Amino acid sequence: MKAVIYARYSSDNQREESIEGQIRECTAFAVKNGITILQHYIDRAFSAKTDNRPEFQRMVKDSGKHLFDMVIVWKLDRFSRNRYDSARYKALLKKNGVKVVSATEVISEGAEGIILESVLEGYAEYYSADLAEKVGRGLTENALKCKFNGGTKPIGYVIDSEQHFQIDPFTAPFVREAFQRYAEGATMKELVVWLNDRGIRNSRGLPLNFNSIQRMLNNRRYIGEYSFRDIVIPDGIPAIVPKELFDRVQEKLEKNKKAPARHKAEDDYLLTTKLFCGYCGAYLCGESGTSRTGDVHHYYKCVSVKKKRTECHKKPVRKNWIEDIVIRATMQMVMDDDAVEAIVALLMELQDKENANLPLYEKELRETNISIQNLLNAIQQGILTRSTKERLEQLEELRDELEGKIACEKLAKPRISAEFMTFWLHRFRKLDVTKQEHRKMLIDTFVNAIFLYDDKLVITYNFKEGTTTITFAELQSAIDAVCGGSDMDSFGAPE
Repeated sequence: MKAVIYARYSSDNQREESIEGQIRECTAFAVKNGITILQHYIDRAFSAKTDNRPEFQRMVKDSGKHLFDMVIVWKLDRFSRNRYDSARYKALLKKNGVKVVSATEVISEGAEGIILESVLEGYAEYYSADLAEKVGRGLTENALKCKFNGGTKPIGYVIDSEQHFQIDPFTAPFVREAFQRYAEGATMKELVVWLNDRGIRNSRGLPLNFNSIQRMLNNRRYIGEYSFRDIVIPDGIPAIVPKELFDRVQEKLEKNKKAPARHKAEDDYLLTTKLFCGYCGAYLCGESGTSRTGDVHHYYKCVSVKKKRTECHKKPVRKNWIEDIVIRATMQMVMDDDAVEAIVALLMELQDKENANLPLYEKELRETNISIQNLLNAIQQGILTRSTKERLEQLEELRDELEGKIACEKLAKPRISAEFMTFWLHRFRKLDVTKQEHRKMLIDTFVNAIFLYDDKLVITYNFKEGTTTITFAELQSAIDAVCGGSDMDSFGAPE
């Protein structure tokens, strides 16, 4: 019998040893009962009150492949603490020929076993609700003492041994200066660059982005205000930013809400990081400007021209015009059966390269099965010695081992058929290219890079020999009808 182990713990306060202990006891149970373990599914810091657990969902999905017969858990509350979810997922696993077994709780197969299992699940649900109530009381007590209750730690603070906020002497001055710079006219984009250049990172050690600065400038903890749920305590923690400076920043933030949000436009520029100048090789960035009539114009501009790095002469191009050309060309490629076949062939080739073990195991299994059959034929003909029997046992043991390895490989790296890949690619033919999210999906999936010249553009796609050259002369009439002009006669960016 083949099985997998599911292990879980609920919060970051629990340690990795909790998982190791569960795995150890589940493995011992499997060895005692002659069960082969194929894989471990582990959810760290996920509550069993919800089914929104990535490894749990992957395990349920993998059960549909019929590669294992059993899910072993340390206790039933590792599987779920919600009776509805427990019954629903057990029924789904049962449909796939898989049952859930507790390694430490002895539950019989009869009617009394069903009752006992229901009692255990009910107790687990009660325990979870009771624990949530106790944890809530504990968090409230911590909040009344202005202690750190978890979550994202603000830049500029450290948490001491008693869980109180203390000013970080290294990062706090950067926070204070960021407020000062914004109040004096710096943009959020400039603050992102300035802080990242100085090595300031978020609580996960990653570079800051626009949202990081937005949260920083709105965070009232920097004026010493502690808050948790409905508890608010002024001067509950050390202040980094003076109240007068914080208020000035809030006024400016409120004023800027009514102005066009330049950072939001970045998401609308579909060719960002993919569009390059054909002359100097620099990328074209998305920009916008307002004309004298008040109309907002969006365009792509060569970075070398913008920052005056070289003598590049590439003019800005209209955003909608260039994006429509790329979308139209990409849809033509998706509609081409030969191109789809080439993509599928490449994906199959990459898949075979990535999973080099599976073909070897399958070949070895075929050879082992042939050897077993040959020995069985010899035994049927009366050739039976001690060596024959020992060899047969060795081959059968090797066969079981190979079948386990093959099942593990299929679980870890499921093979996707060429038919499914073709079906998936054909779905792109049904995209509505008038919708922004569909346009973005199309470009992100297929387009590798675009090189723009004054008279043509060259599109390279994400598969071998996937290159398209489009001359603007061929599109002139269509461009005139849609945009009223081409790249050759477009005006510069409005100031």
